Amino acid sequence: MKDIYIVGVGMTRFGKQAEATVKSLTEQAVSAALKDAELPLTDIGAAYFANTGQGHLEGQQLVRGQIALRAMGLEAVGVVNVENACASASTALQLACNSVAAGQTPVALAVGVEKMTIDDRKLMFSLFDTAWDVTNAQQNYQQLQALVEQPEKLANADQRSLFMDIYAFLARFHMEQFGTTQGQLAMVAAKNHTHSVDNPLSQYRQAMSVEQVLAAKTISWPLTLPMCAPVSDGGAAAIVCHSDLLSDQQRKRAVPVLACEIGIGTNRKPEQFDQHLCRLIANRAYEQAGIGPEDISLAEVHDATAFAEIQQTENLGFCDLGGGGPLVESGATALGGRLPVNPSGGLQSKGHPIGATGLAQVFELVTQLRGETGKRQVENARFGIAENGGGFHGYEEAVAAITILAKPGI
Repeated sequence: MKDIYIVGVGMTRFGKQAEATVKSLTEQAVSAALKDAELPLTDIGAAYFANTGQGHLEGQQLVRGQIALRAMGLEAVGVVNVENACASASTALQLACNSVAAGQTPVALAVGVEKMTIDDRKLMFSLFDTAWDVTNAQQNYQQLQALVEQPEKLANADQRSLFMDIYAFLARFHMEQFGTTQGQLAMVAAKNHTHSVDNPLSQYRQAMSVEQVLAAKTISWPLTLPMCAPVSDGGAAAIVCHSDLLSDQQRKRAVPVLACEIGIGTNRKPEQFDQHLCRLIANRAYEQAGIGPEDISLAEVHDATAFAEIQQTENLGFCDLGGGGPLVESGATALGGRLPVNPSGGLQSKGHPIGATGLAQVFELVTQLRGETGKRQVENARFGIAENGGGFHGYEEAVAAITILAKPGI
């Protein structure tokens, strides 16, 4: 990723937006990124459009990006549609970076958009049922269920969710293997809900205590509602440029892309935590960037649940395997700690419009590394990392994307 920079970022507010459409969210996010980059729409030479749900929810199975981007005036450029489950937006960013690095275009756009909230809730939630091998769905579930004994609390849960069940099985397995506690999961959720108070684009902006998180409705034990990402609408975008084209003014704010890695996992055994997909891809990204976990100033991780954040801090090398619970308990991952994680509020509080999530993480890293995030600013931020997972396969995500960015001028 030598000489590749993010020159502009944009993001809509995340949340339930009844009047929003894929087209309107696309225009908001892209227009904000263009304004941030001080570039006209006509400078875009290629566009990569991430979306997962419009085909399932609205019947727009094909040419989603072409339709959404032409509605806002983009013409006569290559548009590629990207579907990679929850990692779609990070995948779009990698494709944009690669196109600039290969000399195919000097300026490329990556945009992710999702309009998830619809009146038909059964249809809305059925989207998640397609994010693993549907030909072996029952076998997949039974394999995960076999990881741990079934506590009575799971059977009595008053709300069901396939992916929350998956995370609950993995969380309980981690708890049995390493002694991770439900209280530590609640600390993650309370931290992230507190972080989002100062994020004006966040879906939720109300601080929560550990006690409030634990007392909330059980979704799938040990996960309570505030520990789980909500359904959201929203969009995010980034504009990628080669260093040769940066003006002196742009160079002051352009964020270098040090690594942008994507990969799938192996047929590992559940107890082989050191072979977790995200750990393997993160190590590859660190090698490409020429830095290590000890150099990272802040992280945005895919906390679809509080447990996911604990596991990903381990996978990214911020602590030993099994040390994610004690890490959050120490205060290290909160704003003001040695390595803030999800200063945006994360998926749990900022929101999780699937096809936009990866670029929303990048939006947070870019603005943090520029020193533009106000009360939630991480002091002396030099290097940021984003971990974005998608779908599910075996005992882990089906795909992982790791992005490493640096402070302007580095």
